[in-house]
Amino acid sequence: MSNNQSPLASRRALLKQGAALAAGMGTMMLTPAANASSSCKPAATKFDEIFDVIVVGSGFAGMSAAVQAAESGAKVLVIDKMPVFGGNSTINGGAMAVAGSPLQAKAGVKDSVSLMVQDMLKSGRGMNDVEMLKLVCDGTSESAQWLAQYGTVWKPFVQHFGGHSVPRVLQTKESSGAGIIRPLIAAAEKLGVTMYKQTKLESFIQDADERVVGVEVKRNHFFQKSRSGTPAKLGARKGVIMATGGFGRDIDFRQMQQPRLTSELDSTNHPGANADALKQMMLIGANPIHLDQIQLGPWSSPDEKGFGTASQFNTAATYQNGIVVDVRTGERFFNELADRKARAEAIMTRRDDQGKPVYPIGFTNAKGAKNAQTLAWGMKYDVIKKADTLEELAAQYDIPADKLKAQVAQWNQFVKGGEDKQFGRPLMQAFELTEGPWYSVRMWPKVHYCMGGVRVNTHSQVLHLVSDKPIEGLFAAGEATGGIHGASRLGACAVAEGVVTGRNAARTAVSEKAIDLKLA
Repeated sequence: MSNNQSPLASRRALLKQGAALAAGMGTMMLTPAANASSSCKPAATKFDEIFDVIVVGSGFAGMSAAVQAAESGAKVLVIDKMPVFGGNSTINGGAMAVAGSPLQAKAGVKDSVSLMVQDMLKSGRGMNDVEMLKLVCDGTSESAQWLAQYGTVWKPFVQHFGGHSVPRVLQTKESSGAGIIRPLIAAAEKLGVTMYKQTKLESFIQDADERVVGVEVKRNHFFQKSRSGTPAKLGARKGVIMATGGFGRDIDFRQMQQPRLTSELDSTNHPGANADALKQMMLIGANPIHLDQIQLGPWSSPDEKGFGTASQFNTAATYQNGIVVDVRTGERFFNELADRKARAEAIMTRRDDQGKPVYPIGFTNAKGAKNAQTLAWGMKYDVIKKADTLEELAAQYDIPADKLKAQVAQWNQFVKGGEDKQFGRPLMQAFELTEGPWYSVRMWPKVHYCMGGVRVNTHSQVLHLVSDKPIEGLFAAGEATGGIHGASRLGACAVAEGVVTGRNAARTAVSEKAIDLKLA
């Protein structure tokens, strides 16, 4: 950006100086003067280390960006503030929505990019950035194959997650995002990517034209001690890619957006999932979008902390192959294959006269649970219960046994007839629940995903709040961005978004003209 835009530049400089004084965050840019129209030019920054591309964050988006950039020959650095790499991605279920995969073709599933876009638009209540949706959906098939080339192993069958019109979900053999992150880290190391953990982003460094040319960090940072670490300046000749995820564990910030999401509501996110990096982007003018759209995971259990064992069990077994009932009536009360927002909101309505949760029960039989890899662990910790008969299952949760048996019989009739006359659930992969043993779990949503973040264009460039033009040298991918999912993200689309947009950001960044930076 040019300095001849003096009113806008002046305003930015004032905002940054004021923010630095108020928050004690230090200088956000190199210009010391409040008046950007001054003829004074800042002294050139000297950096401790210089790279072509710096990636902040090491999840799906960050590692995909790093590997993609390194493939092009760029000198790449990945930093993460936590003591281990991977962030939320390593505890993610490892499921990726893919339009047009070989597994779909093998199973006779007809799918298309346009159908996936339509499904995501419906789930997002029409609030989505359509061009970004198209970019993500169009890149899923090729990106799934790209991951496989680097060592990700997909299960040999396709799954049908809630809100998707057809089965299109691939999942790692581990049922974990680690099945994607570990191969990408290995690939990055083989390609010469430098990776620093316990390195916290403090602020951005910009040049006289307000281009992002690097970051100020704290090295040897301990997450539990906010002021820990030693300062360093890291230069980026081509750009900085922000792949810093969401803010699901930042209770104060998330409650500013959604007051009902208090500390009483658990989260599936890792402890470092806060708004610190988002705030730094906002301080240099990034446009925040949809910050109040925060997703609750409808497959969680109140009987364990975090992501736990119930999430994978419910995703792979209950929702695809079983039913969910209100313990007071023994009856279904929603479409188990609706999108996440619809399911979470339905579950949250189950309360007593004092407003306290009445936890619904999700269950299936042995056939339905055959692909639930966390079943044994869930039973070990008494999160998932086993019953030989429906009467025994009803007794475990004080459900009226006759009502429960009647509901199961009705469900079986729907499956026979090919139509769910209660809630219109798709029955493509449904089967009759005729015999035990039965496996069940109590359910209650947890804060899971932030649909909001900074606004980007289809080149993954971060857009300025005032000018709506790219902030030069700054890119973002994955959950750090907003607008793609609208009001609600469909299951398995986080991996799709992260991998596709991470690679997209890297392609744009490496195509930038390198600027000359100096070492200290």
